[in-house]
Amino acid sequence: MNIINKKIELPDGRVIEIETGKLAKQAAGSAVVKMGGTMLLATVTCAKEVKEGTDFMPLTVDYREKYYSAGRFPGGFLKRESRPSDYEVLIARLVDRPIRPLWPDDFHLEVFVNIMLISAEKDIQPDALAGLAASAALATSDLPFGGPVSEVRVARIDGQFVINPGFADGARADLDLMVAATEENIMMVEGEMNEVSEHDMLEAIKFAHRRGGRSPSHRRPRVLL
Repeated sequence: MNIINKKIELPDGRVIEIETGKLAKQAAGSAVVKMGGTMLLATVTCAKEVKEGTDFMPLTVDYREKYYSAGRFPGGFLKRESRPSDYEVLIARLVDRPIRPLWPDDFHLEVFVNIMLISAEKDIQPDALAGLAASAALATSDLPFGGPVSEVRVARIDGQFVINPGFADGARADLDLMVAATEENIMMVEGEMNEVSEHDMLEAIKFAHRRGGRSPSHRRPRVLL
């Protein structure tokens, strides 16, 4: 069993851990991302043959938060978890958007990326880790993915930018963005804020790119929106 474990230290000392080689080894690629008591498992599978007539990239991303991650189990008449909630669908889209452009134009095999929240800590927002988990799983596969990608939440709290704040601190933010990026390019920006200047917006994006698990770069990143 070849287990690979890497750690990313955030500016405030918190640690994001990425592990591969232990779970879901039959998938084309898999990775576990942990932060505190929150853990996500991302897996990647791929079709063997292209469906006739396919001239696009058939990528499907699914994100699910299992009841057992919070120590709960469905009861009553419905004993199983049903279709994804709007919240889960939106997170899946936040993962899909930055990774979809990073495939060769002539790659038409069906690819399925599944992200599951296995364990949840009360004050850690797991959606900020989903994109990183998916990218790590894709990077461990032999698929022609043009990543890796890092995705983080950046919030401005009491005038200071913070990477991946908890629920309690995030509630006090006047700017809350999800930023996904490669080493050189900003791939996606999504979020909400009170009215802010263009300068503040750009500073938030640059802060996310510099501090959100990416290596510092002297080159100015390009923004692809």
